[in-house]
Amino acid sequence: MVSEQRIAEETLQESKVAALETSGTMSGPLAGAATRTRRRRRVEAMQLVLRGLCMASSVVSISLMVTAKESSSVSIYGFQLPLHSKWSFSESYEYLVGVSAAVAAHSMLQLLIGISRFLRTSSVIPSRNHAWLIFAGDQVFAYALMSAGSAASGVTNLNRTGIRHTALPNFCKPLHKFCDHVGISIAFTFTSCFLLATSAVQDVIWLSQH
Repeated sequence: MVSEQRIAEETLQESKVAALETSGTMSGPLAGAATRTRRRRRVEAMQLVLRGLCMASSVVSISLMVTAKESSSVSIYGFQLPLHSKWSFSESYEYLVGVSAAVAAHSMLQLLIGISRFLRTSSVIPSRNHAWLIFAGDQVFAYALMSAGSAASGVTNLNRTGIRHTALPNFCKPLHKFCDHVGISIAFTFTSCFLLATSAVQDVIWLSQH
């Protein structure tokens, strides 16, 4: 409660500083407050950029994965067998799409809230409770993305290497487009994970300063 009151007071002071900056009558302690305000605005702008990049990365990952499908044939013991591969045939790929969709929704929600408050010159994070909630969400989704990316990587690696001591071949040779889509999608998944982890670090820094 005390922290929220302090944040409200800082926001009010920053509004006064902004008005004085406009009128050009600022000096002394107010100049220092203006410097802190500009620094805070730069940090908040960086947070919003991270949210936007995370959302975009997740959307690209989903788009590449759901378009991953291809038909071809493979020779096993001299017999030509038809192959048809699609992302939905693997539970690991479905898991990756589900987690990426949740991360995209989370990032978009935080981005919209943040932009709204940023344009009103209010603090993007209004209270410690809100900061803890965002931090928890970032942590959970970052670990979920890491899990989904790792699971999908295991399936993709098996497709590329086949199974030793059996006649099962490298399925990515006849299904190279499918494997390329999946591989790039997984790369964007780990990118989203890194961006969320960076956002979580910024959440910790904000909490330590307030």
